[in-house]
Amino acid sequence: MFILILIASIISLINAAAIVSRSQSYPLSQPAVLGPKTRLTIGNKVIAPDGFERSATLVDGVFPGPLIAAQKGDDFAIEVVNELQDESMFMSTSVHWHGLYQNGTNYADGASSVTQCPIAQNHSFLHTFSAPNQAGTYWYHSHYSVQYCDGLRGPLVIYDPHDPLAHMYDIDDASTVVTLSDWYHTVATVLRYVIGHTASSSLINGLGRYDGGPMSALAVITVEQGKRYRMRLISMSCDPNFQFSIDGHNLTVIEADGKLTEPLVVDQLQIFAGQRYSVVLAADKPVDNYWIRNLPNTVNASYEGGTNSAILRYKGAPEVEPATVNTTPENPLAETNLHALINPGAPGIPEYGKADINLNMEVSVVNGIFYVNNVTFKPPTVPVLLQILSGAQEPSQLLSNGSVIVLEANKVVELTLSTTGPGAPHPIHLHGHSFDVIQSAGGSTLNYMNPVRRDVVSAGVPGQQVVIRWVTDNSGPWFLHCHIDWHLEAGLAVVMAESPSDTRAHLDHAPDAWDQLCPTFDSLTPSQLGGGGLKSYEEAANISTLLYPPPPSPSVTS
Repeated sequence: MFILILIASIISLINAAAIVSRSQSYPLSQPAVLGPKTRLTIGNKVIAPDGFERSATLVDGVFPGPLIAAQKGDDFAIEVVNELQDESMFMSTSVHWHGLYQNGTNYADGASSVTQCPIAQNHSFLHTFSAPNQAGTYWYHSHYSVQYCDGLRGPLVIYDPHDPLAHMYDIDDASTVVTLSDWYHTVATVLRYVIGHTASSSLINGLGRYDGGPMSALAVITVEQGKRYRMRLISMSCDPNFQFSIDGHNLTVIEADGKLTEPLVVDQLQIFAGQRYSVVLAADKPVDNYWIRNLPNTVNASYEGGTNSAILRYKGAPEVEPATVNTTPENPLAETNLHALINPGAPGIPEYGKADINLNMEVSVVNGIFYVNNVTFKPPTVPVLLQILSGAQEPSQLLSNGSVIVLEANKVVELTLSTTGPGAPHPIHLHGHSFDVIQSAGGSTLNYMNPVRRDVVSAGVPGQQVVIRWVTDNSGPWFLHCHIDWHLEAGLAVVMAESPSDTRAHLDHAPDAWDQLCPTFDSLTPSQLGGGGLKSYEEAANISTLLYPPPPSPSVTS
């Protein structure tokens, strides 16, 4: 066993050498690349990714968390160890493996209040699951309240040794994983009470600058002239969407959210919270430095002083910041131009409203609280999966009332979703599935023949709608929610409970440790929960007068 661990450690160190290069002035060492059987230690550490020091909630002490790299067909066994200690932030946790279907292992999905209770401080939970037939770009993040906004987010890639598009690129490794995130100088346990706040900065591969801040180190992605790179873009955003581009270079999209697409050349792409794209970058320009741009949809966002930016550096170029100029995109990505490469075509009768189950949802917002068909999601104290395994099967039996939609097995579902009020565009994510995007927000046509297939889609702005289809072939409760974490916290979610009567038989046996998560969490004292309590609310009141209601008691939990 020791020899196996030693070999794995050596491989991790070798892989770590391939991680994207960063400025030498950045003080933290590179995290190792982890395999599918690994341990994630969740703890607190003071970091300054944009030059501003703050305590954060991190995996293995780094932001973003280390890359988890697997090969198609690998089994996963990931132990999440909770060593959180900072009482100003949440001290319980959970980790969701975004985009992985968890077919037969719903209990390992990591969604607090839906598939498990959170992991208590000084406890751990081993997530064992497989991802057969899945390969592509994914990520992992906390799914406990707004915790991932404090730093618990990292990339996960499943490589396909027989990738049908492998001929299009030369290099696809840890150095070509590009994480895009927002960052906050105030802890999320305070900001969750503020209606309508803005991120302090944007980070690329964990580095960035903020307005008025120091000239902090920027991420540097090094390429060699003549090579082609599969850049795996991952939006780990808690809120803004980004307009991503690289000065002077086209990008060829070949994957959206773990699903290969027909190659599509663009010069800018909009990427929403939770979404991923693989783009092929041909390093065919003169040896030089080029700005990588990642503009958030926040007020007054710019590239002044190197904000919202990173550096693409050709080997042989001087180690200086680029002098390239931002130009208006001529060929920005339109989602309607993306088409699934493998087995294209939506399930069911190719006509609107002709699915087996046709759902309509309208998102509204009142005083910052979000409602789906006039019901706001309130996390139940007993996870929905535990309710189902305890015998609840009808919508009237399942909590939270009105937020659990029961679906029959092996049916085609067509969901039409529209929004009203502020807060749009909402990136909508469905756990347990990918779906076909029949109508993109802002699009005027319905495409049943060859739509893009993905797991996060923009619901657009008021007056627009999005239409998606999937098949209920994965029994269990699956979260459908806005991936703006502040909006999920404010109620923008429902649970799709697929064939509850089949769930027990469909699941691999949930481990005994899963059964112990709830009793352990439920026994925690307010100080063991963390989150700042009323103090967090008082701090929020110093930031804004637009606030959500205060916590009902000295302890605050999700």
